[in-house]
Amino acid sequence: MVIFSLLCSLTLAAISFTSAAPLEGSAESHPEQVNKASALAKSQSGALPAPSCFPALGFQMPLFLPPDNTQWWCDPTTEYAFVGFSYEVTACQSPEQLDREFRDIRQHFNSRYVRLYGACDRDGFYDDIVNAAWDNGLGVHALIWFGFDGGDEWISRRDTLFAALHANPKAKFITRVVQFGSEPLFDNVLPHDQLAEQVILAKANLSSLNIPVTVSELAYGYQERGGAQDVLDAIDSINIHMLPFFSQNASTSDKAWPLVQNDLQWFIDHGNGKKMYFDENGWPSVTSPSVQPNSPLAVADIPNEHGYYILLDQHCEDLKTVVGGGIGWFAHIYSDNQEPGYGIYNSTGQLKFPFAPRTHC
Repeated sequence: MVIFSLLCSLTLAAISFTSAAPLEGSAESHPEQVNKASALAKSQSGALPAPSCFPALGFQMPLFLPPDNTQWWCDPTTEYAFVGFSYEVTACQSPEQLDREFRDIRQHFNSRYVRLYGACDRDGFYDDIVNAAWDNGLGVHALIWFGFDGGDEWISRRDTLFAALHANPKAKFITRVVQFGSEPLFDNVLPHDQLAEQVILAKANLSSLNIPVTVSELAYGYQERGGAQDVLDAIDSINIHMLPFFSQNASTSDKAWPLVQNDLQWFIDHGNGKKMYFDENGWPSVTSPSVQPNSPLAVADIPNEHGYYILLDQHCEDLKTVVGGGIGWFAHIYSDNQEPGYGIYNSTGQLKFPFAPRTHC
């Protein structure tokens, strides 16, 4: 993760597992509730209603691949509330581990998606992701990882991912979106006009697969580049890093809602009504050299990590009404083995707190 101590000392706004996980306490899937407005959105988009669309809770994976993915996905305007986990892949998990943990993510937590974080450059790794996701009924927010050292490894990662997406017949049925990230604007990897160009080129490359393209970024990453409206105009959805612990006004997570609203409102004002997700989204339970608060009142402990997700769950109805079909949010991250302090599981594979957020409201 970025050395966030730089973030909010500058910010213009007030904000900004590898271990096996048990399947104990597996919850039954929640029924998807559809109101008249969302049903109309489905009929206009051509998407099938839940649970007949992927990856709705209760969806049954087909025995054979459909002819195409044009009526495969749930309408994104109906996807809100908790949708899944960020999942770091730097450890290059084995196919067996991916299958085991993706099953836990789907069955134990009623997730619809995993959002990849980090990079594994092992040959065929994205095929392993696709197979594990298909077998467990999960969609994937794929990632072209830039890293933090300003190198150009992202170019070969982009090309490798695109090749896998075109070559693997299941990939277009699993990959909901391709992200450029993490935080390429904030980390100054590319000037915003070049990043916008990369998004446009990626959309052209993936257009035959019907795979959208986005950027995974902080509000401040856009703001410090003059708004980078060219990037916001180019992307298909807005994938937001929501990390209020690093705000200069942070204290405890139960008081973070105004900080969340501040960054969210900026994206509402500049996002042209596009679908939005909180993807790198959480509150740390510990600090480290690279995770330091910008407020002396900010508290990093397990109750506050838990409290942040309680806060989002309490505001389900508010997030549901946001333009673009409501906010779908990920928990960052699945395990402390992937990023210390942020996991829902600790480093020994035990849940740090009860976690059963709503998937609809």
